[in-house]
Amino acid sequence: MAEKKDGFFQDVWDVAKLIPKGRVTSYGAIAKYLGSPGAARMVGWAMNASHASEKPVPAQRVVNRIGMLSGKHHFEGHNLMQELLENEDIKVRNNQVVEFEKLFWDPLIELGLD
Repeated sequence: MAEKKDGFFQDVWDVAKLIPKGRVTSYGAIAKYLGSPGAARMVGWAMNASHASEKPVPAQRVVNRIGMLSGKHHFEGHNLMQELLENEDIKVRNNQVVEFEKLFWDPLIELGLD
């Protein structure tokens, strides 16, 4: 489990920074990894506030549990979230990640538990 240090938002950002280019995860997967399985919405708030992080956070790589770009309205411009994902060779159709299950990065599996 992730170590608590600078607050929940910072922990969320730290996990999001580990998502490899070309992969995506969900708000709920990050919340579950951080030991707060009911806090998916708070993870979304952290992604929305990620501009406050000292280092860039790839917030575009965090989507909802079925791969929808539910946070796209928090990005500047009309399709910036989609464009950022497509720049990583992630296909998006109708605001949803194509092959979401194949591209899904689960921090519980990928990072394991301490």
